[in-house]
Amino acid sequence: MHPQSAAVAPRIRHLPGVEGVWVFVYADMAVFALMFGCFMWDRHQAPALFEASRQALNLDFGGINTLILLSSSMLVVLGVDALKHGRAALAPRYFGSTAACSVAFIVSKILEYGQKFDAGIGLTSNAFFQYYFIMTGLHLGHVAVGTVIVAVLAVKSRGVQAGDSIALYEGGATYWHMVDLLWVCIFPLLYLVR
Repeated sequence: MHPQSAAVAPRIRHLPGVEGVWVFVYADMAVFALMFGCFMWDRHQAPALFEASRQALNLDFGGINTLILLSSSMLVVLGVDALKHGRAALAPRYFGSTAACSVAFIVSKILEYGQKFDAGIGLTSNAFFQYYFIMTGLHLGHVAVGTVIVAVLAVKSRGVQAGDSIALYEGGATYWHMVDLLWVCIFPLLYLVR
């Protein structure tokens, strides 16, 4: 019998994390999808207003925030991967770096909001800015919750031993990826679509 023909045990596929996280993610994504649909409908009704308002957004902030969150997603993947492959000592650094990215996003978003308020733009300025502040504000709330989650993962991962369950870490990473995915939808919708 050739070594290459030896039977290999099939990989058992599983849903990362716990089921409850996925229920929350799907429900949350449905709420945001409904908001995105309403935004597109209203944008279709008043294209000139929405385009003029879009041009008042700072594309630099949007782009920087996108890079921050995409980097954070990569870091959380590296943290979970380190736990899966016996490199648990690296996991706290990756999760801690993810938390640092999320804090950078929060600071950037606060600066962006400050810029809008200084220009006299607020939630009641027009329909576009109602959507802007509601969608980005809800997303910012999700980032704040995610910051706490990944900070807890950074601390807890210091004690992970080989063979320990990593479902908690996979669940936290799943939540964080949802936060990133929401931003990947919000950024082009608000900042780029003409």
